[in-house]
Amino acid sequence: MSNHPKLTRFDSSSGARIYQIPMVVFPNGFVAYSYLILNQGEPTLVDCGSGFGDSTQQLLDGIVAVHDDFGERLGVRDIRRILITHGHIDHFGGVADMVEHTGGAVVGVHELDRRVLVNYEERVAVAVKDLRVYLERAGIRPEKRQALMDMYQFAKKHVRSVEVGITLDEDVTLDDMIFYHAPGHCSGQVMIQLGDVLLVADHILSKTTPHQAPESITAYTGLGHYRDSLRQAAKIDGVRLALAGHEDPINDLRGRITQIQASHERKLNRILDLIREAARPMTISDISRTMYPDRHGYDVLLAIEEAGAHVEYLYQHGQLSVHNLNELEAEENPALQYVLA
Repeated sequence: MSNHPKLTRFDSSSGARIYQIPMVVFPNGFVAYSYLILNQGEPTLVDCGSGFGDSTQQLLDGIVAVHDDFGERLGVRDIRRILITHGHIDHFGGVADMVEHTGGAVVGVHELDRRVLVNYEERVAVAVKDLRVYLERAGIRPEKRQALMDMYQFAKKHVRSVEVGITLDEDVTLDDMIFYHAPGHCSGQVMIQLGDVLLVADHILSKTTPHQAPESITAYTGLGHYRDSLRQAAKIDGVRLALAGHEDPINDLRGRITQIQASHERKLNRILDLIREAARPMTISDISRTMYPDRHGYDVLLAIEEAGAHVEYLYQHGQLSVHNLNELEAEENPALQYVLA
């Protein structure tokens, strides 16, 4: 028997055997899953963890455990495909290592996240610039802004670019796997259907509402895209079980989607109430501090993005207006102040 943390096997109506392999992907103990898919064409690994710390070794140990604990006649070099559900580091950061360990498995990703994998250095440089502009517009003080930027960049330094050989999209089928593009949480987010099992990655989670960031930072993110993708996911027929990139299996996919939709509606109304009660213009920084007062470290950046995604949605839908237009016209990139429209 292996010493690896508990693996779970799921069986789909298509005959696929799906092994959920847990890894600690960030130093704070945050867990993500890779999924090893067998009996659905070539042995396929879905997501690779972050590459931080022991995450890659935990993934390799998990593959050994699939052999030792479940009797599968498989080693890491039998894996011929690595599919990346989306371009967030806790899901693709270990991909270069796993390509080497597998002896050259072909990598697949949606075209909107392809650049994250094949030209990682360029993507980070562009993202850093866009994030800096966003934080300025959000009203973050210069010293705090620099600290957030330093944290953001530090988390990305170990990743290496890889070649991509497969494009994942809704008109592509691999061994009867069905792909759904679900932008919002990430530009190139895909879900993968295997019979009555749907791998939803980070599009839908069982306990938390997946993180949202403004479309002004990265195209095809933003709450508008995310809500559209949720509605599309609710229309997928024949799903008995949804398996996510974190947290627990989801037995009632449509019910969970309804809960997430309600959560975002509450956040939107909360922002409108905050601005109404303040009776003054508010920046995204003001709103974030009020909504998420107890965040620290990297979570501060996540909170600023989450609040900003909802402010952006309200502005796009005509419920907020920019108060300081004269300042916006006169200065290069001032903090935007929002009022009710």
